[in-house]
Amino acid sequence: MTFEDATIIDASGLILGRMASIIAKRLLMGEHIIIVNAEKAVVSGKRLSIIQRYKRRLEIGHPGKGPIHPRRPDNIIRKTIKGMLPRYKDKGRFALKRLRVYIGVPEELKDREFQTINEARANKLKCPYTTVAEIAREIGWRG
Repeated sequence: MTFEDATIIDASGLILGRMASIIAKRLLMGEHIIIVNAEKAVVSGKRLSIIQRYKRRLEIGHPGKGPIHPRRPDNIIRKTIKGMLPRYKDKGRFALKRLRVYIGVPEELKDREFQTINEARANKLKCPYTTVAEIAREIGWRG
């Protein structure tokens, strides 16, 4: 995948679930998507309950054998989108290959124009929310 033909989406201030569902649909239609500023996406709800939910997921399974849960913000977003794709079908696996997720903005994308998803803006929320970076730090990310 080259950067020239890809759609670049800035995840700053976007609600994680809404953003992921919209991006999953666009990936299934054949679009190449790059997500930047993954750590600035938000999850709605009370901060402590969200962090407890993510920590409970880490307790499930055998150490070293899985299931393996991501701790980095870019991998958290990637796994959220992966869960919304039909991963046992070829179209789902190929759609996931058309996705790139980055923490921050890479040097080669600094001069490009970013898009946003207006339906997923966090300023529409009337409840508390926390960023994916805060969740990742609480569950073990050292970034």
